[in-house]
Amino acid sequence: MIASRTIIALAFSALFVWLATSCTAPSEPAPFTIDDERIALGKKLFFSTELSRTQTMSCASCHQPDHAFANNDATTPGVEGRAGTRNVPSLIDVALQPYFLREGSLPTLEMQVQVPIDEHNEFDFNILRIQTRLERDSNIVRAAKRAYDRTPDYFVITRAIAAYERTLVNAPLDAEQLSDAARRGKALFASERTQCASCHSGPAFTSYAFENNGLYDVYADAGRQRFTGTAADIGRFKIPSLRNVARTAPYMHNGSVSTLRAVLDHYNSGGRPHANRSAHIRPLGFSSAELEDLEAFLRAL
Repeated sequence: MIASRTIIALAFSALFVWLATSCTAPSEPAPFTIDDERIALGKKLFFSTELSRTQTMSCASCHQPDHAFANNDATTPGVEGRAGTRNVPSLIDVALQPYFLREGSLPTLEMQVQVPIDEHNEFDFNILRIQTRLERDSNIVRAAKRAYDRTPDYFVITRAIAAYERTLVNAPLDAEQLSDAARRGKALFASERTQCASCHSGPAFTSYAFENNGLYDVYADAGRQRFTGTAADIGRFKIPSLRNVARTAPYMHNGSVSTLRAVLDHYNSGGRPHANRSAHIRPLGFSSAELEDLEAFLRAL
């Protein structure tokens, strides 16, 4: 598990690059301005293994398009097979997120891009060395010049990948296409009885708040407390989106729950009595048929 000081160091490293690139490029367009050339460059970099020290890993190694830009591993190994520490979240609708990482420690997508690069168990590399690699590729250099009027430096790398990731969006939910079971599940989901929508609301089915869902009595990963240092944040993680949830098993911050039905069984039970457990987590008393309806609705997302 990454120590708290490592997360803080990564955050400061990303902040340094973000501030440095912003301050050295006053004539650049606004950071979130994107166009087709920036998106195309970002997509190429997203799928490039040049971003990892061993040239074996890319962003897409973990965030796989066939799995809603997540994957089906509990945790995904990084370079040299080093053990991952958290379940990979989907990048669909990432443009809607107000902060990043499961503890919400980074305020921009551009800053988040650097975290897997620096992380020992992921890419284990340095963005300045990536720049040196990319500057040897004449096609990348030309693309960077067209998109940003710069060489493929850290400003370009973080902005371009973020530009591509902001294009990963869901289609609106078509309620008319729901099965009868999914319609019943939708009604349960929205009911006062479940209060599911208290946490999973809006177009992405998340409030982006931080909650402890009673998964454990003792948490190996302290969650948001790693960022804030506050005991009340132990075991609290950013509430995930439920869009495409059927495609992104296993579940929870560490991938410890293998199926959607097992997730529903957890919430139906009320979870473990952790001191920080959300007040919304309580025994629900659903029947097997009701759980089947809820699962049908979730699969429709």
